[in-house]
Amino acid sequence: MKYYSYFPGCSSEATAKGLGLSVQAIAKPLDMELIELDDWTCCGSTPYGSLDEREAILVAARNLALAEKTGVDLITPCSSCFVTLYGANLRLKQHTQLMREVNEALAVINLEYHGEVRVRQLMEVIFRDITPEVIASKVKRPLNGLKVAPYYGCQMVRPDYGFDDPEFPQSLDILVNSLGGEAVPYPLKNRCCGGSLIIPEEGLALGLIRKLLENAVENCAQCIITPCPLCQMNLDAYQSKVNSKFKTNCNLPVLFTSQLIGIALGIDPISLGLNTNIVSPSKVLDYISRVKQEAKSGT
Repeated sequence: MKYYSYFPGCSSEATAKGLGLSVQAIAKPLDMELIELDDWTCCGSTPYGSLDEREAILVAARNLALAEKTGVDLITPCSSCFVTLYGANLRLKQHTQLMREVNEALAVINLEYHGEVRVRQLMEVIFRDITPEVIASKVKRPLNGLKVAPYYGCQMVRPDYGFDDPEFPQSLDILVNSLGGEAVPYPLKNRCCGGSLIIPEEGLALGLIRKLLENAVENCAQCIITPCPLCQMNLDAYQSKVNSKFKTNCNLPVLFTSQLIGIALGIDPISLGLNTNIVSPSKVLDYISRVKQEAKSGT
């Protein structure tokens, strides 16, 4: 069993419940013990950092100080939380004066940070610590050649964290194949989905989402997977608006990577939060079941 301090992030308890549920569901089968960070708060978030970077770093530092007490790596399933916590951690380690000022503030709540935490993204941990080979050995419900478009988004591999190639990432592709699926060519796999521009610049964001959906369909994908809650929400929840604006007919399930892993591990759909997805993943589940049944009957 591998032990980690776990930072769920706000999205996994609100707009991305499927992420939070599926991560918890796959942890034990993958021999991971996720110890939820006691009394965690918002990571400091990217929008906050653009308004007051120092205060945002302080918010992140409180979580880092709590994680430091556990003595194990801090992991988060949210790409945005990862970027925020990783960036704050790096800034604190590089700037002595900033670390001193942050610790002066943390002292008010009897906390102190020494820069000893290793911040990691969940998919990097699954890929490196658990490994696709081990995951393949635990598959109970193979994906039977399900065609999957792996969507990394902007924040999982950029800037270069030394985990995967920022321009030609392959980790999710490899994970899909280890589950018995087929990672289809997806040239836009690390392009922007529009992010939070969906709020102030909806038209612009819908155009970006359309390109991502159509690129997946053009390459015969039966679903898209992504580790990022904001990417998943944009591609999943706004398909109807894309169809309305551009007269398209997109109906492509968008799953969290952890949900797809859970399906292959044989975990029931409700435990994976698949009922919270906007575009129904039933066609994905039906395909896997149908191909399995056909293989059994020899048809």
